[in-house]
Amino acid sequence: MTDLMNVRPTCRWRYWVLPFLLATATAQVTPSTPPTSAPPVPYTSVSQLNLMLSQLEQVAQAMQVNLAKLRIEKWKTDANTKRGTQADVESIQRNLQMALPEIIGQLRASPENIAATFKLYRNLDALYDVFGPVVESAGAFGSKDEYQSVQNDFSALERSRRSLAERMETLASTKEGELTQLRTQVRDLQAAAPAPAPPKKVIVDDTEPPKKPLKKKTATKSTKPSAPATQQKPSPTTSSQPPAQQPQTQPQP
Repeated sequence: MTDLMNVRPTCRWRYWVLPFLLATATAQVTPSTPPTSAPPVPYTSVSQLNLMLSQLEQVAQAMQVNLAKLRIEKWKTDANTKRGTQADVESIQRNLQMALPEIIGQLRASPENIAATFKLYRNLDALYDVFGPVVESAGAFGSKDEYQSVQNDFSALERSRRSLAERMETLASTKEGELTQLRTQVRDLQAAAPAPAPPKKVIVDDTEPPKKPLKKKTATKSTKPSAPATQQKPSPTTSSQPPAQQPQTQPQP
């Protein structure tokens, strides 16, 4: 009991920072979108995950029951400590009822999704950080039964968090091996592929001077005099000589 009292002042900052982290983890829950072309997951991996998630759900249910049994208002401590602990309990209960079930559902839909696995681990880590001070306060100010129940839940939560961390490390190692194998296959295929034909070289001779643009010829006016008009020849029936005079006859006496 005395040790918990001595540790308590060093952890008071967590009552302000860690609820914010827990609320952030809760706000980041989004509907699951499982990949459409995901490869089949091994049966052993699915069985291991289902067992782990079932145990975690049992831990979450036990935590909700035992947190509801806490009589924080009867603890022998100051009002600020009571309010801080009560706020942490309410934050944990909201996470256990809303955020955690949806994250578990996302991971069940995509068992070997590293992002979904890490999201669950991050949520458990936030729960662990907030639940720890509540357990300490229950041991320092609450009854023996209250402390024992939440302490058992805290230990079970730690086991679930550790198991999930080990699974996440295994998945990361497996995915890294698959990526290495794919890179090797790609290199082998590239080496076995026939070499492409060399591209044709086009030589451009840029030393030739540019050609001068051709000037258009303008039409020039002719300075030669125009040809004289041709004279019209007289017709054969027309004579140019004057008509002959007729001889005059003298009148007879």
